[in-house]
Amino acid sequence: MSGNIPRAIQRALLSVSLPVYVLLYAPLSIIAIFSFAPTLHHPGPNVAAYGLMFHDPQVMAALRRSITLALCSAALGTLLGTLMGFGLSRFRPAKGGGLWVGTLPSLIIYLPIIMPSLVFGISEMIFFNYVNQYTGLLSAGLLTMGIAHVTFQSPYVALVVYARLAGLDPNLFEASHDLYANALKSFWYLIVPVVRPALIGGFLLAITLSIDDFTISFFTAGPGSVTLPLYIYGAIARKGSSPEINAIGTLMIATVVGVALLYYVVTRQRERKLNIPTVA
Repeated sequence: MSGNIPRAIQRALLSVSLPVYVLLYAPLSIIAIFSFAPTLHHPGPNVAAYGLMFHDPQVMAALRRSITLALCSAALGTLLGTLMGFGLSRFRPAKGGGLWVGTLPSLIIYLPIIMPSLVFGISEMIFFNYVNQYTGLLSAGLLTMGIAHVTFQSPYVALVVYARLAGLDPNLFEASHDLYANALKSFWYLIVPVVRPALIGGFLLAITLSIDDFTISFFTAGPGSVTLPLYIYGAIARKGSSPEINAIGTLMIATVVGVALLYYVVTRQRERKLNIPTVA
C-alpha cells in the first residue's frame, strides 16, 4: 500500500506524524524513567520506588479498590451495553421511519460519550446527593462510583456490539424463529456467539476506561473509596511528584497499555477469522 504513495508525500506525512508521536509518548516515557530515579538511600537507577509502592498500605488499598471497581463495573457495563447494542441493531427503523424513532435511541447512546467528563461527574454527584438526601441511599462511596462508571462504560460497549451486529443479516432472526427458537434462545445461541469477540473487546475497553478515569470518580467518591487516580492526585497535591508516584503512574500506564494490546489481539483474531477463505 505504501508503495503507491509518492515518496515526497511519505516524507511529509512522516515529518508531521513523528512530532505528534513524540508529544504523545514522551511524557509517558519520562514518567517510567523517573520511576527508577536515584534516591537518598539508593544512589543510581534502582527499583526502590516500586518496593515502597507495594509496601505502602494506602497504595495497595487504592489498587484493590481500582481493580474491584474496574472488574465489577466492566462486567455490568458489558451486560447493559450488549443489551443496548442488540436493541439498536434489532429494532433500528427502516428508511423514513421518522426523526424520533431513528434519532432518539442513538442520541441516548452517544450523549454520555460526547458529554464532557466534568459535566457528567457533577451531574452524577448532584443526582446521588438528592437521592441520599431524600432516601438515605447511595451515599458517596464505591457504590456510587461503580454506578457512575457503568453509565459511561455502557455506551462504549453498545457501540462495539452494534458495529458487530450491523453487518448481520436480519433474516437470520426470522430463520431462528422458523426453527422454533424463541427470543431468548435466538439471543443466546445466535447473538452471543456472533458478538463474543465484541463482548471481550468491550469488556477490556470498559476496564481501561474505569482504571483511567479521574474526573467522574473525583465527584462521586467518598472518604473511604480512594482509587489509584485519586490517590495520585492527592499525593501530588500534598508533596509533589516523587519516584513512588512515578512508579504508580508507570504501573497504571503498563496496565492500560496491556489491556489495550489484549483488545487489539482479540480484534485482530476476529478479523482474521472473518477473512479466512472457504475451501470449495
